[in-house]
Amino acid sequence: MSSKTGFIVERWTRLSAATTVIAAALLIVLAFGPLLFGANVVDNLTNLFIYVILSVMWNALAGYAGLISVGQQTFFGLGAYFAIQLSYHGVAVYPALLLGAVVAALVSLPISALMLRLRGGEFAIGMWVVAELAHLLVVLDPLVNGETGVSLLALTTFNPDTRRDDNYWLALASMVVLLAIVFALLRGRLGASVQAIRDDEDAATSVGVKVMRGKWTIFFLTAFGCALAGTLWLATSITFQPNTYFGVQWTAYMIFMVLVGGLGTFEGPIVGAVVFFLIEFFFGQTGVWYLIGLGAVATLFALFLPRGLWGTVEDKSGLRLLPVGYRLRVPGPEQARAD
Repeated sequence: MSSKTGFIVERWTRLSAATTVIAAALLIVLAFGPLLFGANVVDNLTNLFIYVILSVMWNALAGYAGLISVGQQTFFGLGAYFAIQLSYHGVAVYPALLLGAVVAALVSLPISALMLRLRGGEFAIGMWVVAELAHLLVVLDPLVNGETGVSLLALTTFNPDTRRDDNYWLALASMVVLLAIVFALLRGRLGASVQAIRDDEDAATSVGVKVMRGKWTIFFLTAFGCALAGTLWLATSITFQPNTYFGVQWTAYMIFMVLVGGLGTFEGPIVGAVVFFLIEFFFGQTGVWYLIGLGAVATLFALFLPRGLWGTVEDKSGLRLLPVGYRLRVPGPEQARAD
């Protein structure tokens, strides 16, 4: 689309169209994953899908809406906890996993009424306090047996191979749906609104942006996404231990993935999730050195590549793989004559 100023405003390019086709083809292949890959590969890909969900959710919250949280483990843990509760009260296990995430997202509504009144560091610390409070309340539930935890026994009735395949497909479907929702939101008015809020909340308010509505929408979506990731993790591990699910390491992983991939980019969190998965796969068994390595990598990126891998690529080359936003292009001589 050409403008009167001589610039071309475009969203779809040949590259973004080709990337969309390649992504669709990759998803078709992944849909047949349990039929194509061995059990170990299926388990690893399931974990990767969960990491992508967590990374994309934290990026939507912090990278686009500017809400830096160190307490998203609140919803990761609550999703798993409510799935346990629903299963023990007679709900079929896989519907319980989905409903557990829904209930956790509903719990985020009263939390958001309080937390979204805070800004900057106050919001970040406030969310961490909420996570600790949720942890303490869950531990008080007799069903959970304190920090000892409880198992989702209903899953043990499934054949291990069937359970592995079902978990894979559920994780893949969840990842695709959440990515599609974030993609659609960013292409619409909400995407522009929340980024305006991130850049300058007062200025956004002055031009008519509904600040609280934008924040609430992103907060609710990311709460649901993190809760769904928690239920998926429960499906793969079966055991629920509060100290593990409400541990701050989950938010640390999210921050690491987004920082490495590229804060505020659509592709960056996916790249960061893959990097984190590879580091965990090759070095996860080294114990404390693995955690030291993660910290060192995050520090190096913060110092020398603050825009992350994909953010740096975008800045240096202008490369856009997916048509999330608009871009201005100066037409060449031939294009100018054609216009």
